[in-house]
Amino acid sequence: MKLFGINFAIGVATGIILEFEFGTNWSNYSWFVGDIFGAPLAIEGIMAFFMESTFIAVMFFGWGKVSKRFHLTSTWLTAIGANLSAVWILVANAWMQDPRGMKFNPDTARNEMVNFWDIILSPSAVTKFLHTTTSGFVLAAIFVVGVSAWFILKKREILFAKRSMVVAATFGVLSSIMLIASGDSSAREMAEKQPMKFAAMEALYEGTTNAPLIAIGIIGDPQDDPMDSTARSDFRIKIEIPNMLSYMAFLKPDAYVAGIKDLILGNESRGIMSYKEKIRRGYEAQQTLIAYKATKKSDSPKLAELRAKFNDEEWINNYFKYFGYGSYYDPDPAQLEKNAFKMVPPISLTFYAFHIMVILGGHFLILFIIILWLLFKNKLENNKIVLWTALWTIPLVYIASEAGWVVAEVGRQPWVIQDLMTTAQAVSQIDSSSVIITFFLFAITFTALLIAEIRILTKQIKIGPKKERRLQ
Repeated sequence: MKLFGINFAIGVATGIILEFEFGTNWSNYSWFVGDIFGAPLAIEGIMAFFMESTFIAVMFFGWGKVSKRFHLTSTWLTAIGANLSAVWILVANAWMQDPRGMKFNPDTARNEMVNFWDIILSPSAVTKFLHTTTSGFVLAAIFVVGVSAWFILKKREILFAKRSMVVAATFGVLSSIMLIASGDSSAREMAEKQPMKFAAMEALYEGTTNAPLIAIGIIGDPQDDPMDSTARSDFRIKIEIPNMLSYMAFLKPDAYVAGIKDLILGNESRGIMSYKEKIRRGYEAQQTLIAYKATKKSDSPKLAELRAKFNDEEWINNYFKYFGYGSYYDPDPAQLEKNAFKMVPPISLTFYAFHIMVILGGHFLILFIIILWLLFKNKLENNKIVLWTALWTIPLVYIASEAGWVVAEVGRQPWVIQDLMTTAQAVSQIDSSSVIITFFLFAITFTALLIAEIRILTKQIKIGPKKERRLQ
């Protein structure tokens, strides 16, 4: 409980700062979609955060002062509140990856929410919540297993450590299975809504049927430039699982998976529109908005005609849907093609982050199973290799969690809102030196907090559980 409390305090301290940054560093973004994005964050603050912050006080300070049933109820409500916070934060993030349930208002140049349930129950929101929270459960299970392994290695609190390991490893196995299932669903959502991210995480330049999944790979030619139409993905080392990528994306082993070149250059035979065409359509949508603004000032007869476009579903699906692409428009065809290739996310970073996440996830599941088997056979105490592995897996689970977020956020670049707004458009118009200064100030502050957290955590672990509470 103390270790949880330390992490909770750090989470609050860092999370509040991030929310303020929407107004300071991302003011254009907040203007464009604040009516939608602000709603789940407000609900998170009013409902979930207050719920967990209220009952965590009872959980920490109520031991021996309230009944055991009320204390247990408070503990459950703290956990539920923490997961409710995750719901609303992840709903907001999922909407950025798959915007829906809104309508653009040309008078204010803002997107407005029209269907609340469509936003919170979108497939992207559901899969992102399940995948992110179960990854958090796996992280918690590894943390408990690793700390318990330290007690056994030090020959302290053996019974306490073994019982903790049984609970954590069992919970970890179940969470790992759920994590794999939700990750599979996330991959299909990604293949449909964010095909460029899907191609980038496999460094797939050329689209293909029966696409294999690269289990382990090292990208071979660092000189390959995604802005070059001749770029391709050579690998120094590559171990593939045949047909697996096609099945993961479309549940068909012979399905066609679009590559980076398909998405940039287009593939008419597969019904894939080129980025150049999307840029042209997005530019027309932007010009329509500009014309509407100008016409509104002059009270031209064309005003009704232009406004009607923003209410026309066909025009919205064919033009406004690609609104953000218009930022890359250039009248020079050669420059337009170069701009299209600029819309490729960092390939190597996305590829390696995805594979680190998957490989480590497999390691966690195997570790949980081995620990449960050794506990069942009563052989864990003598197996120092497994105990040390469990202890040193603690930092690995944090790396795996961060790698997952790298795939989610770096892989969708250059979009802050998929297809509607680029990261460059979303930032505030402030001096770059201000951003650099505050970045380093936060980096120093957060590093100090991290060092303090690790020192406090290790100190509490060395102290161990209080005897009277353990006996209860």
